[in-house]
Amino acid sequence: MRTNNFNPLAVVRNLGILAHVDAGKTTVTERILFATGTTHKRGEVHDGTTVTDFDPQERDRGITIFAAAVSCAWDGHRLNLIDTPGHVDFADEVERSLRVLDGAVAVFDAVAGVEPQSESVWRQADRHGVPRIAFVNKLDRAGADLDTAVESIRRRLHPAPLVVQLPIGSEDGFTGVVDLLRMRALTWADDTTAADEGPVPDGLREEALRRRRLLEEAVAERHPAALEEFCDRETVSADTLTAALRDLTRSGDGVVVLCGSAYRNRGIEPLLDAVVAYLPSPLDVPAVHGENGEERPCDPAAPFAALAFKVNATPTGRLTYVRVYSGTIEKGATVWDAGARRTERVGRILRVQADRHAPLERAVAGDIVAVIGLKSARAGSTLCAPDAPLVLEPPGAAEPVVSVAVEAERSVDTDRLASALARLAEEDPSLVVRTDAETGQRLLSGMGELHLEVAVEKVRREHGLTLNVGRPRVSYRETVGRGVSGLVFRHVKQDGGAGQFAHVVLDVQPSADGFEFRSAVVGGRVPQEYVRAVEAGCRDALAEGPLGGHPVTGLRVTLTDGSTHVKDSSDTAFRTAGRFGLREALRACAMVLLEPVVEVTVTVPEDAVGAVLGDLAARRGRVSGSVTRGGSAIVTATVPLAELFGYATRLRSRTQGRGTFTARPTGYAPAPAVTTAR
Repeated sequence: MRTNNFNPLAVVRNLGILAHVDAGKTTVTERILFATGTTHKRGEVHDGTTVTDFDPQERDRGITIFAAAVSCAWDGHRLNLIDTPGHVDFADEVERSLRVLDGAVAVFDAVAGVEPQSESVWRQADRHGVPRIAFVNKLDRAGADLDTAVESIRRRLHPAPLVVQLPIGSEDGFTGVVDLLRMRALTWADDTTAADEGPVPDGLREEALRRRRLLEEAVAERHPAALEEFCDRETVSADTLTAALRDLTRSGDGVVVLCGSAYRNRGIEPLLDAVVAYLPSPLDVPAVHGENGEERPCDPAAPFAALAFKVNATPTGRLTYVRVYSGTIEKGATVWDAGARRTERVGRILRVQADRHAPLERAVAGDIVAVIGLKSARAGSTLCAPDAPLVLEPPGAAEPVVSVAVEAERSVDTDRLASALARLAEEDPSLVVRTDAETGQRLLSGMGELHLEVAVEKVRREHGLTLNVGRPRVSYRETVGRGVSGLVFRHVKQDGGAGQFAHVVLDVQPSADGFEFRSAVVGGRVPQEYVRAVEAGCRDALAEGPLGGHPVTGLRVTLTDGSTHVKDSSDTAFRTAGRFGLREALRACAMVLLEPVVEVTVTVPEDAVGAVLGDLAARRGRVSGSVTRGGSAIVTATVPLAELFGYATRLRSRTQGRGTFTARPTGYAPAPAVTTAR
């Protein structure tokens, strides 16, 4: 029985579903909605009937593209759940979602184990300190093996996996799990959703006891209360294990591992129980801090503070998704947009069910909701009470690596295209729209070929525009291969009245970091305020390098000497000297062109390995590994991004449609000398 001190936020769970593409995230989400009674029919990805993949492109392509939020109830708890994309091109959607989540379920394929994007999203969750539990899915598939999948989690992700279930049956014969905490069997029939509970089968009892012992020992190693009970009684009770697993999950010292088959609806109820038992509520996570150090607790009575993490600019209005961190917001309230520095009025508040919404009168700390009526808020904007301003750290935006030229087929549609692209960039901060200064072309830049394909198709469908799209181009960088020392630059301008005078001496050397600036001037020959102006001018010069006008990175600039004029020196003069001085220095340096490279994981039949290796070599790929698993070969290679355009079609033709690949960015590497075109 709940006491008067019960806090309703204790029964809220804000969680995301994370995984590699095709590991089963969306199917897990659909089964959660079905098990909780939120939907009355199981949606299927292959049929295009899922709740969270509601966008036409998602249904056509069979993948999650946009993060979708849903709410449901389980065992007296409200779950605010976000189904995130698994394709690397849409990693920015995952980043924005993780910024506002309290916990996550990481889904792994029982055959493939940890895949490249599994590792990427896991590292993203590490950066945000998001506690996780793991669900090994697809145990009904041929070649599925829980122990192998768990070992790949241990080896590649480096957590302490704490396996709390034992499968009953394997592959087609997978029918249920043994709950190692309560030592009971949970089985599912094909035509039911609820589990049948019973004793552990005789044939599995010895193995279940062995694994229970391993679980007790692993938990006791990491949790003082469990260790004390283990030493006193030589065993650990189910209640103590549950409490210890909750603590280890929330501290990140352990990851609870469950298993099942979402497609066949097996293992979903125990997964929901684990979400409730182990993942934190909004009360369990630290209070948020503003950029000025001010703290806001998760308290409905505190001053209002929320972070906008997603914007849908629909033709009928802007839908802004927000996570409320403190305070209460009511329909019709006035809030302060700290980024735009203006007040906004909240027209409506909605509880989100993917593409359907239920109106709310108010939202309180711990809620994830959508609001209508905000005109200026962008993804990353802080919304707060006007009389208690606060700025929260926004989610990091990824830097685009691929660009295409986009133009309307009819000149009369040029303005409509500009408006459509602006709306795209408003919804997705990882898309950048700019006009090339030399060609006058409008360029759309994003995270990959698929990312840009989806964006262009969205413009075509939603705005009815016929577009011409140029071949994708990658974003090159320039860096210093061999530097120069003692470059002298004088900026002198005298055309009547006060003139401009700045004298600087610069050393430029390669650096492992992006850009470093320091001053070695002695004797006050260049005052400190002018030193800052020189640094600002140097940063201005990084926008265009001497090889092809690409951004410059990887250099250290040292201001070693200089001089001033008593009347004509100013911040402006020294900023100009810094800009033109560094440009002249870069022309004197030995510059190196850098191109983006990606790690490619190709899965093909064994008889096609030779053809695939030859094709990767022709694309300037460097093979780093090859393993055989279940009749398929998995080849890992580092390949320049520019060489991957059209690779999916080429791979299908070389493997009769049986080959697949994934890619994730790994940074930049020197490009061949011939690759210098802008």
